[in-house]
This record gives sequence, structure tokens and C-alpha cells, in this order.
Amino acid sequence: MVRTREVSSTELVTAHIQQIKRINPAINAVTELLSESALQAAQAADKHLAKGEPCGPLHGVPVSIKDSIDVAGTKCTAGTLGRKNAPPAQEDATLVKRLRDAGAIPLCKTNLPDLLFAYESDNLIYGRTNNPYDLERTSGGSSGGESALIATCGSPLGLGSDAAGSVRLPAHFCGIASIKPTTGRLPRTGHVPPAGGWVAEVWQIGPMARYVEDLKLAMELLSGEDGLDFTCPPAPLDEPSNLSGLRLAFFTNNGFARCTPETEEAVQAAARYLASCGMVVEEEVPPGAADAYELELALLGADGSEGIDAYLQTIGSHQRHPLLEDGFLSRMRIRRASMAQFASLWAQWDQYRADLARFFKQYDAILSPVYTQPALKHGESVKPGNFEGFSYTMAWNVAGVPAAVVRCAEKDGLPINVQVITKPWRDMLTLQICQELEKKFGGWKQSRQSL
Repeated sequence: MVRTREVSSTELVTAHIQQIKRINPAINAVTELLSESALQAAQAADKHLAKGEPCGPLHGVPVSIKDSIDVAGTKCTAGTLGRKNAPPAQEDATLVKRLRDAGAIPLCKTNLPDLLFAYESDNLIYGRTNNPYDLERTSGGSSGGESALIATCGSPLGLGSDAAGSVRLPAHFCGIASIKPTTGRLPRTGHVPPAGGWVAEVWQIGPMARYVEDLKLAMELLSGEDGLDFTCPPAPLDEPSNLSGLRLAFFTNNGFARCTPETEEAVQAAARYLASCGMVVEEEVPPGAADAYELELALLGADGSEGIDAYLQTIGSHQRHPLLEDGFLSRMRIRRASMAQFASLWAQWDQYRADLARFFKQYDAILSPVYTQPALKHGESVKPGNFEGFSYTMAWNVAGVPAAVVRCAEKDGLPINVQVITKPWRDMLTLQICQELEKKFGGWKQSRQSL
């Protein structure tokens, strides 16, 4: 619409600013609104277009950025008190720069948990983000500000990050689409905290949007090495496939956490539809699915959380949000490993990935729940039983494979997404299957909640 001049970039950015001002008091998704710089960039975009100058695929389009990813001229708090007054970033993170190069305009930073480690977006600087479908429920974490804002049309496209489900779980709770790409697919330069150590093997930055087609465009724009993140190889994007004849495994119970009937039916309905599209569909649980929860927490907690504790101490975060302590850290501290135990753990990790690689010789894709149920009420994510449900997203972090989610059902007005997984580097096939499901089941739907 901008490129064809149906709407100017200035009008588009202004409309999003107005929408944010209208909805943010209710959902509290935005930590910093960049109105002045965004409007200046929009006016410049309109002038370039009027002169007939070349424009990128996102020319004049506003985007939102999770407050753990650097945007030049803005502070990056990562939701933790020690960075409350962090100096403005001197330059954009690689992926923000690539969005700008495509013509996009950073509009705002969005809320997240304390140091990203929680499945609810609540911190001691900005408070909690509410779910737009029920304000008494969480939008998820750690990219919960992104999911809530995008779901309420405050942004069409954004960046989150995912170490245990942090772009997929919030997307599920808010009914939008997202992808955790293959580990190493997108450079993580400019993320806070930075990538490093063995934990870097389980997380990735990923795009979030209301529509799968926008994720496909984002992946095309964002992929590729940057010469700075050495974990990001020059891997080309996969080409579109004919879904007919591809083999799909689906499961509704990983043997560790049981889903609600509505969640199970959403996955089963998606599987039936994909079978009608010509895919060969079989119910089969991937090897190691029941062990993924323990494997990820053991990897994250191998040092007894000393690395996180030291980082928080160094930056001055002497007070921490209860969700950080009661969620991940309490579970990590009890999993401290000796060097011999860590070597054994790494061998288990290798075996898990090797078994899954063999599974992908038989199947092209996997279909599963994202979580055991729709969005939880505030504060419930850390409860025993609920926390184990996050095993459905953890499984693909420890595997390093791409996993995307799309809305396919609802229960009492709350969205229910399903998750599509493929082998490493087949990111675009993951989105292709999600887009097919979106066509059938409708994808994102506007909240009926009065905001």
C-alpha cells in the first residue's frame, strides 16, 4: 500500500502510534515509543517515494523490537533493573539494520521478563504485560510484549528471541504467527545478553507477525551471515516444496505433559487437513520428546545458574523479579553438574539430536501442540504442572531445528496455536505448512476483549 501510494508512510506510522496510545494502557506491551524518530523516518520515506527512488520491500512500514535487541539511540534494558538506565545503543543490532535496509521503521521497544527468563512478561522496571484476549491472563514470555502488541494491531511485524519457546509460546497465547529459526540461521549480534557458551546452542532470534506471509518475507530479509556472529553460517534458504507426498508425523501427548482436549483436537484437526492436502500423515512421537524438558533445564542449569547470577551482579541487578527466581533459576540451581556429569549430559544431548536426525529421514515435518492449554492467568506459569507444559517448545530448542506456530482454534475466546517443526535449515518449509494451515483455519483473529 505504501509503494502504490494507497497510504503514505506518514499516515501508516501515525495510525500505529495512535493505536499504541489507545491500547497500551490496557496491555502494557510498549516500553519505549519512538514517535519522533519514526515520524521523521516516515516523512523521509514518503519523499524518497515521491522522487521515484528505489524502495525496499518494507519501505515505510513500522516494526517493533523486543527490548533485548539493540536499536540505535535507544536503551536496551532486557527487563532487568541493572540496565534500567543503560546508555543508548550506538548502533542497530544486525537484524534491526537489515529491517531498516529493507525500508522498515522501528516504532517501539516491547516488554519482556527480567533478563528474558520467564514465560510471563513482567519485570521490576515496566510491570506486567496483559493478554489482549483476557487482561487477567499473561501474553506469555519472553517475547510477550511483541505478541500482545502485534495481536492488537499496534505493529505488523516484530523481532523476538527464543531459548525455550519465547517467540512461540507468546504467539500461541496471543494467537499470532512466529518462528524460531534453525539455530544459527539469523545473526544474534546486538542482543542483550549476548550469545555465548553452550547456551547459545539452544536459542535464536525470530520474527513475529499476524500473518505467515510476513514471516516468510522477514526470513528472506533477515537470513545470512553478518561476519560478526561466528555461529551463523552462509546457509541458503530452502526452496518451496509441493506438500503432496511429504510425510508428516503428529502427536498430541509427548509422554511428559498432557494437553487439554481442545488442544489435542486442534492438532488432530490440523493433521486431518494436511492429510487432505496430500501429505502422508502418521501419529508418531519423536524419540526423546518426553526427555526434552529435563535435557534443556539440565543444560541451562549445568553451572547451577552461577553464570546468570554473576551477570546480574555485574550489571547491578541486585533485586530480581519473583518470576525469574521461582521459574527458571530455582529449577536450574538444583541441576548443578560436575564436569563428568556435564560430559555425560552432552553425550545425551548428542544422542537426542542424532535420534531426531534419523527420525527426519522418515518424516519431512512434525506437528505438535505449542503448550498444553491456552493462555494462563498471571503468575501461574511457575506452578508445578504448568511449567512442565513448556516441554512442547523446549524440545525443538535443544534439537536446534526450526519450529513455527500458527493459530488454528480457540477455547472460550482464547487462541490455540499448533506447532510445525522440520529438520535443520528447512525453515521455509515450516512456514509453508503453517501458511497452508492458516488458509484453512483462519489464523489470527481480532480480540473481542474491550481494551
